[in-house]
Amino acid sequence: MAGKLARRKKNIVQPPPSYQRIAILVPAYKEDEVILSAAESYSHLNYPKAYYDTVVIADSLRPETLEALRGPGVRVIPVSFDVSTKAKSLNTAFEQLEDRYDLALICDADNVLEKDFLLKVNQAWLEGKEVLQAQRVAKNMDTPFAILDAANEIVANHIHRKGANAVGLSAPVIGSGMVFPFAFVKSVLKDIQAIGGFDKVLQLLVVAHGKKIHYLENALVFDEKVENPNAFRNQRRRWISAQIVYLRKFFAPGMKALFRGQIDYFNLAVIQNMLMPRMLLLVAVGFFTLVYLLFSPYLGIPAAAWLIIMAMFIISLLLPLPKKFYTTYFFTAMMALPRVLGIMVALMFRLKGANKTFIHTKHTKTGIDNPLLDGNAN
Repeated sequence: MAGKLARRKKNIVQPPPSYQRIAILVPAYKEDEVILSAAESYSHLNYPKAYYDTVVIADSLRPETLEALRGPGVRVIPVSFDVSTKAKSLNTAFEQLEDRYDLALICDADNVLEKDFLLKVNQAWLEGKEVLQAQRVAKNMDTPFAILDAANEIVANHIHRKGANAVGLSAPVIGSGMVFPFAFVKSVLKDIQAIGGFDKVLQLLVVAHGKKIHYLENALVFDEKVENPNAFRNQRRRWISAQIVYLRKFFAPGMKALFRGQIDYFNLAVIQNMLMPRMLLLVAVGFFTLVYLLFSPYLGIPAAAWLIIMAMFIISLLLPLPKKFYTTYFFTAMMALPRVLGIMVALMFRLKGANKTFIHTKHTKTGIDNPLLDGNAN
């Protein structure tokens, strides 16, 4: 509800009084199929060419891809590790880059930015917003799994980012479309050695330094959504494992922060990590609702209480979705939902070792096909 009541900033970009120098950092691990297209798209952004560079951190890319990448406005930094992680790639890049940039924008290799993205980032920076999380939206809506993944992203953006900002909290970052002061993120990243979920550690370091994370809803970064059960399974296994690992690691510091009045840190360290993934939460709330409907005379709590909880939860998932989703994709999403729920439940018994292994999600999409945007993207 807070997200719904929050006022959305008008999509107006005016000529700025000054331009910040921006480094677009793109870690690319075995992403030969998409990185050339992504790098090419960055060269067409509406921003003075002298004020931004694309830095591709090339981990295990083919030699012909490396050669094709090198060109005006693109710097290639080859890296190689025994165990590859995004944090290692970024730290290696920061060691080699000159400190002449004002801002660092971190993207994934499959990401494409809308044309005015950097102008909107620059404008937010001039307004005093130092740390930004852009709105990540779907590149593709071509399979039932991609549709559900896109819907999940819309709901997460609305509740955890727009809603969080609306009540005065920082917006959790999501690994890509993140903007930081260059010198600041270069410094704090040195303390991160995470294999998975490095963004969860990064956001805690940000708020621990007294900075707020702002959700830049009007700046769109396009992200490929998973198309099939195997890709969905691997991606969610990595995410759930990281969430559990960091809940254990930061629970005690988060509780101490709460008693010191550091609500932002507590929310990101404890609350966000305690929340079950929405699909699992749907299973859990549905299960307890059914139990109380069947056995309420023996349990002492009216079944109506759980019915109200279930209804409120479903409404919270449906409210953020645009009208076009219901007319075009809702039936397809509902048909795929049982299988997705089954995968999510099964994953809870297959998390062992996921946090110790780099699990890569392969990307193949170079174009953008998202009818839900209704022309909002340039």
